[in-house]
Amino acid sequence: MTANNTAAASCRFADYFVISGLDIETGLEPDELSALCQFLQASKGRDGAGRVSSSTDEGENYEQSPLRRTFKSKVLAHYPENVEWNPFDQDAVGMLCMPKGLSFKTQSDNRDPQFHSFIITREDGSRTYGFALTFYEEVASKQICSAMQTLYHMHNADQYDILHTSTTICISSSESNSDNCSDIPTGMTKLQRFNSYDISKDTLYVSKCICLIAPMPFMQACKKVLEQLHQAVTSLQPPPLPLESYVYNILYEVPLPPAGRSLKFLGVYGPIVCQRPSTNELPLFDFPINEMFELLGLENVLQLFTCALLEIQILLFSQHYQRLMTVAESITTILFPCQWQHVYVPILPASLLHFLDAPVPYLMGLHSNGQDDRSKLELPQEANLCFVDIDNHFIELPEDLPQFPNKLEFIQEISEILMAFGIPPEGNLHCSESASKLKNFKGSDVVCDKKNGNIAGPALNTYEFLKENETMARLQALVKRTGVSLEKLDVREQAGSNKDLKVHCDEEELKIHQLNIQIREIFANRFTQMFADYEVFVIQPNQDKESWFSNREQMQNFDKASFLSDQPEPYLPFLSRFLETQMFASFIDNKIMCHDDDDKDQILRVFDARVDKIRTLNVRTPTLRTSMYQKCTTIDAAEKAIELRLAKIDHTAVHPHLLDMKIGQGKYESGFFPKLQSDVLSSSPASNKWVKRSAPAQWRRKDRQKQHTEHLHLDNDQREKYIQEARNLGTGMRQPKLSNLSPSVIAHTNWKFVEGLLKECRNKTKRMLVEKMGREAVELGHGEVTITGVEENTLIASLCDLLERIWSHGLQVKQGKSALWSHLLHYQETKEKKEAVLGSTSSTGIIQDLERRKFDGLAMPPLKISLTQDMRHIQNIGEIKTDVGKARAWVRLSMEKKLLSRHLKQLLSDHELTKKLYKRYAFLRCDDEKEQFLYHLLSFNAVDYFCFTNVFTTIMIPYHVLVIPSKKLGGSMFTANPWICISGELGETGILQIPKSILEMTFEVMSELGKLTTVLIGHDNSGLYAKWLVDCVVVRNEITGHAYKFPCGRWLGKGVDDGSLERILVGELASSIQETDERHCRTPPMQQSPSMIRRFVNITPTSRQKLNTGQIQESVGEAINGIVKHFHKPEKERGSLMLLLCGENGLVSALEQVFHHGFKSPRLFKSIFIWDFMEKAYVYFESLEHIEFTQEENWQTRAKNFCKFVAAINGAPRNIGKDGKFQLLVCLGARDHLLHHWIALLADCPIIAQMYEDIALIKDHTLVNSLIRVLQTLQEFNITLETSLVKGIDI
Repeated sequence: MTANNTAAASCRFADYFVISGLDIETGLEPDELSALCQFLQASKGRDGAGRVSSSTDEGENYEQSPLRRTFKSKVLAHYPENVEWNPFDQDAVGMLCMPKGLSFKTQSDNRDPQFHSFIITREDGSRTYGFALTFYEEVASKQICSAMQTLYHMHNADQYDILHTSTTICISSSESNSDNCSDIPTGMTKLQRFNSYDISKDTLYVSKCICLIAPMPFMQACKKVLEQLHQAVTSLQPPPLPLESYVYNILYEVPLPPAGRSLKFLGVYGPIVCQRPSTNELPLFDFPINEMFELLGLENVLQLFTCALLEIQILLFSQHYQRLMTVAESITTILFPCQWQHVYVPILPASLLHFLDAPVPYLMGLHSNGQDDRSKLELPQEANLCFVDIDNHFIELPEDLPQFPNKLEFIQEISEILMAFGIPPEGNLHCSESASKLKNFKGSDVVCDKKNGNIAGPALNTYEFLKENETMARLQALVKRTGVSLEKLDVREQAGSNKDLKVHCDEEELKIHQLNIQIREIFANRFTQMFADYEVFVIQPNQDKESWFSNREQMQNFDKASFLSDQPEPYLPFLSRFLETQMFASFIDNKIMCHDDDDKDQILRVFDARVDKIRTLNVRTPTLRTSMYQKCTTIDAAEKAIELRLAKIDHTAVHPHLLDMKIGQGKYESGFFPKLQSDVLSSSPASNKWVKRSAPAQWRRKDRQKQHTEHLHLDNDQREKYIQEARNLGTGMRQPKLSNLSPSVIAHTNWKFVEGLLKECRNKTKRMLVEKMGREAVELGHGEVTITGVEENTLIASLCDLLERIWSHGLQVKQGKSALWSHLLHYQETKEKKEAVLGSTSSTGIIQDLERRKFDGLAMPPLKISLTQDMRHIQNIGEIKTDVGKARAWVRLSMEKKLLSRHLKQLLSDHELTKKLYKRYAFLRCDDEKEQFLYHLLSFNAVDYFCFTNVFTTIMIPYHVLVIPSKKLGGSMFTANPWICISGELGETGILQIPKSILEMTFEVMSELGKLTTVLIGHDNSGLYAKWLVDCVVVRNEITGHAYKFPCGRWLGKGVDDGSLERILVGELASSIQETDERHCRTPPMQQSPSMIRRFVNITPTSRQKLNTGQIQESVGEAINGIVKHFHKPEKERGSLMLLLCGENGLVSALEQVFHHGFKSPRLFKSIFIWDFMEKAYVYFESLEHIEFTQEENWQTRAKNFCKFVAAINGAPRNIGKDGKFQLLVCLGARDHLLHHWIALLADCPIIAQMYEDIALIKDHTLVNSLIRVLQTLQEFNITLETSLVKGIDI
């Protein structure tokens, strides 16, 4: 829920004023959870010699100096006690006001006040904002000072013992290792210098915090209010009015500015102005977005933005709470029109660190103590994590992050804006602790401006300054190809737009507003351009809303396949993943639920208005679908609207005034922020003009909502429930509850995670199956038939991510970046140890599943099914360098082999190992859920995936080949030397010699062949008996286990069959018996070689099945239709064209039937083939040329072409036989778009009369014309033939 929705409930600028700090009555209480956390982190770095104090059980860390320890802070007071629309959450406010707890300092320490903001996100997604100013007050309580002194005595004695012990050890071993002793005196002096608090000499200070809780994030205004209140108690002169007057004013008399208006109210020392965007502008955002670019640099910001859009886990890391909040809020605001749907905790309190274990997408901010670097930070899971070290200008990205569309042009456009404001695109070094890492900056030219980190001085030419920078040089080289030059940068004149306007805020604040809106407009414009026609693809439900909501998980709300097919190719890797996110699904759900403009929320209304504007400007819709980059044109109007609001103030609030207080109330001691008088701050004024004025508008809004819900047949409660359910869909738990976390609360949270993971697994497997099963899914009413390779890859990548999150949940000890691969390695190690003990490698871990790989009638021995063997295959692939990559490859391989569920079940069957690696609450130790999870994965066995084969195309793959001769006329006497050449979608092997004695071999191919399509088999015709009747050839990929069967059933040899010494066989993927029984998928099998039905020594046309002319026409139509469909698919999704040309129901087979129809029966013992007819026709056409028989020019050209092709095929140095030659002629004719000409030519040839009966199809002019028309449809396609088919033919 956005800030705007929350604010609707409240019309006040602020809901609560809070004071947090030290409770004198309870005294010093160690902040157990955060102290224990610090202690555990410190103890990780120590070796065994470090002594652990006995009181660590209580959470105190005695190696920390008492001034560095954390103590519990308390909410000392909050005003008012409660407001009905925003109940006060004491635990959350207490944690987030002072996330580190109390800290103590002495007069020698820096005690500057620190401002930070925070956000409380409730479980329903609604948000409240907090703004806190932390400052230091002198400790007035003598008991507290004495307690601190006592803690110091104890600490120093403890430290002295440790140092004294190590000194003694060092002296005793000084002969062997003298260097190590040099640090001891330094350690002693440090101890004396820093670890001394003397109650008589030192003044002790403790942190205190004042805070405003507000419904909307007016950060700049709230900061000024708090700074002025703090100034009032620290200045020598008392403020004009008691503090209660100012707090009362901000709580009860200052309203929220209405949408599109500005508001001025008085603080303690000066006016404060805030403005709120109208309902047709981008939503309110008051944080300085420039800080994010200065801290991270433009390139890193864009990568972080991509991670947020793809709902990757994001962890921000900084010493400064306000930096965490600024980066988190900035990155979520530029997601417009989408909203972050998952766990969102920009400041994670120390007591909630276990939440980093959450197996869901999250955006969290982790406070750094300034000493730990990234390497010391052990996170539960990193396989899909974006880690952002804000202070060190560093970002760590997950693997395989796609590039944001038009990235270079996008960087160029944003760079122009940043440079106009004096911000270098690679970030401002003065915001970063690692300035030394970035070179080529002239330090003398840059002045550090502590206020905002911008480059000071108007005389500095930004472009000249950046010219020598290496990042900009790279950027300039990259963008040159876009036709844009950095030298012609359109650096916007900042003062130009507001020269005539006198604004009611300082120049720095105005610049923040200007830069914010300019950057946000550019990001919003990107989405508007990319999704300008999104409404066309929204699938509106055809049932009532209640049915739609109850079946929401099964329903598709967006036609992803059609949308992606319209997008430019470079966009696809990013878009296919983005369309799968929860934020996109929620955005589309919102669109479906909101019919009219009144009902839309502000974000959707603004976005749709922008889309409409673009569509009216681009009347030629196709321009929407090109990758041409279109710059933002809405900046000036948006900037002008803000400047006008700041120049002309619309509302002025009631000024602070004296309250009805008793005499003596309202006085306080200088330097101390007092508890305020709760009686005067507990209730609002009896009458308030602005509350009354807004009431009718609220009633009108309620009335409209009521009408709309009646129209949908839903009452308000139902509608709210449905919206909430839609929002929560697919997420386990939206938000951690910031309360004191008892073991039972943590257990409940983890149980929610387990349930969420199981639900996500169910939805994911269902989605993947529905997409994969294609036509069947359409019949079942589940949407579109097509699934693109990009989309399939995206779904499998998201499954890998889910598995990583499941395996990361509840880990005892983090090892490596991939929790799944780490578990597999442990398992492999255990198995290898057991095998070593047993002295055998055959048993456990390897299951020889004869049933599963028992191919019907194939003599090939089955592959051993082994989890560890599959791991070794992956470990042998040198291209995969990382653990995350290995885990993903293993998952892909297991899916392709239909063993994923089985392998994981085997992995988890080692209960001892699972107990050792995982905590009790982990998903993998919840037996029922684990069983259901494995059951869901088992459903993948219903479909064929090639997710390993299609991705790993350059690795060494072993193949096993087996040639099976006919059993009746076996090859026992066969004397020739056989050879084979195997082709796949991605390549071919070249000629391989087969040992004739065993007809079996294993070979390795450097690059993957992909799915196998054809086998070219032949022999050299040597020896006495060079005749070979081959039944079939079987080829198996020894890694994936895929076996392809290439049926033949024909002779290879001179003087037998059609005299062929080599044949091209078309293959099909062989299924095991068990799989065939299990499969309910109606996906048609791959086509097979047509010649398998000709198992005769002498083949005559009469031996073929007789078809009538109607059936023949139908078979030609289906063959052509198959080719047309092939070319209408996206290029990457097409199967093998060879199957469609030469397969069982292919074009060659169909045309064979055409020419066999009505063929005259040959004389006894003589076989004639279609090729005999072709050769006679060739002789006829050749003779016509010599006698110069005049025919029209077209006819002559066609005849010449036909003769040229027949001559080339006959003259080729190959022994392919007569049927093979006809097959080649058809394929070449299809390639060169000549088939329909040749059919016309042959139908008019007089040779027809000699060789065909009168009833022959080729003699029927009507049928021939129909056939020609059908064949003409192939003209528009570019047909490419496999090399194995056209080898030796030079046309």
